Amino acid sequence: MTYLELVLIAFILSVIFSIGGVGSAIAIVPIMGWLGVPLMTAKPAGLFINTLSMLSATLKNIKHGKLDHRFGLPILILATSMAPIGAYASKFIPKVYVLWVFVAFLLYSGTMMIFFKPKKRESNENHVIEGSLIGGIAGFLGGLLGVGGGGIISPALIMLGYEPKKVAATTALVVFFSSLSGFVTYLGMGTLNWKLLLWVSIPAIAGGWLGTHLMHFKMSSEHVKKVIGVIMYLIALKTLLMVMG
Repeated sequence: MTYLELVLIAFILSVIFSIGGVGSAIAIVPIMGWLGVPLMTAKPAGLFINTLSMLSATLKNIKHGKLDHRFGLPILILATSMAPIGAYASKFIPKVYVLWVFVAFLLYSGTMMIFFKPKKRESNENHVIEGSLIGGIAGFLGGLLGVGGGGIISPALIMLGYEPKKVAATTALVVFFSSLSGFVTYLGMGTLNWKLLLWVSIPAIAGGWLGTHLMHFKMSSEHVKKVIGVIMYLIALKTLLMVMG
């Protein structure tokens, strides 16, 4: 592993995944594992990258009036509350089981991104109940895996019929807070590599800003979702080969 490799990976994936409002840690964490970074070091690094790239994305969303705070609040509260619990639980779950959950998580997210065709939602009446459930599950798994939960939140909301760009802005906000709370938990557990965090922070911020700019002004969200889905499938396959090999 070289830090230059991680800088390039953090930047490129932060650009791609922030276009869809999904934190790039879902891809970066397993890739760090392939490059020799221990899983308990890769997970807080992934959450740190998410925190920075989604902060950049969220500030840009606020500037352009794309963020609906009331819609995202129930998801945010539950995801932020459950992320530390998931992060702490990772201390007691063997690495091989975490990797199997990773594979399932990636396959679910990739399938939803590529194949699901959302129908337009006619009412927002149940968004508090739906958002709380989605946020709780996503927060726990996001903390456990070090990915922030955007890979669950974004596909689930799109499946329920919410408008994709609204979903992307909401997910970016939620992933920022859930990643931050998960990161602080790992910080307390003493699993951080500060040199690694320093090297990935600037490309993550730059990638999050650029990806959000492209999402608002340049790119079709449908095309972006398919690209993200293919990336998730490829990473799931590689991680599965690691688990089985």
